[in-house]
Amino acid sequence: MPSLKQLVKREERFVSGHRLCAGCGEGIVARMVTLAIEKPFIACNATGCMEVASTIFPYSAWNVPWVHTAFENAAATLSGVEAAYRSLRRQGKIDKDILFLAFGGDGGTYDIGLQSLSGAAERGHKILYVCCNNQAYMNTGIQRSSATPRAASTSTSPSGKVLQGKIQFPKDLASIMVAHNIPYVATSIPGKWNDLTGKVEKAVSYDGFTFIDVLTPCRLGWPHEPSLTMEISRLAADTCIWPLYEVVEGRYKISYKPREKKPVAEWFKLQRRFDHLLKPANEGLLAEIQADVDRRWELLLKKSEG
Repeated sequence: MPSLKQLVKREERFVSGHRLCAGCGEGIVARMVTLAIEKPFIACNATGCMEVASTIFPYSAWNVPWVHTAFENAAATLSGVEAAYRSLRRQGKIDKDILFLAFGGDGGTYDIGLQSLSGAAERGHKILYVCCNNQAYMNTGIQRSSATPRAASTSTSPSGKVLQGKIQFPKDLASIMVAHNIPYVATSIPGKWNDLTGKVEKAVSYDGFTFIDVLTPCRLGWPHEPSLTMEISRLAADTCIWPLYEVVEGRYKISYKPREKKPVAEWFKLQRRFDHLLKPANEGLLAEIQADVDRRWELLLKKSEG
């Protein structure tokens, strides 16, 4: 794992000047991920907040070769780039060791990009795919996605007299990726830089498709105070709403066990999308969510014991 002193001496690959919101987790994640990779790499970005805000013509925050692709096919596009690179290496036209990095939001990864993601993983392209999971379609109007938490209020699952936010629990995409038998799957947060950068460095060391799901706070869609981005991401790990773990060659390993597992309400308090959930009338719903988080955490603990 690279030390902080090592990271700050490296060339910036995602630079300042982008127009992401103050307190946006995506810019933080992009900077950490790209700093963690020492070798040359080509980045591919699905349509979304990160792409829109970092490449407003004629400017770009990307200090590497970068490809913009459609909302749903970052994995497919970069698969083609990676395959072309391997062909050129076999022909002796390229002799550099180049890595491939894809970024997508939860909408372009969990939902409309799941098919291309699954295909790239099944084929085994040497790609690191990083999902900046802000738990909704933030770039297009804060619509719910399959990554949106139970009871979160969005523009398409608003809290009110009829509904108390989203009805369903979020999809477990990390487990879906583990089922593809790829060499490395992990979850992380921007609030623990050493966890994220260490996992990125490990992921790119494998000869195959790897995947990291990063919970990425959105100060506009959650919404929260811009200064709380890192704290909110750490609270997600402390409550086990977003446990930190990795799956190496099929073996589960928990990266972080909170000394004191905090109640989920502590995480909800800092985000206005959950204001309704903390009212006395929704105590039952809050208890239901707490029970699900506890169940998932216990299951993860059992998986990591084997």
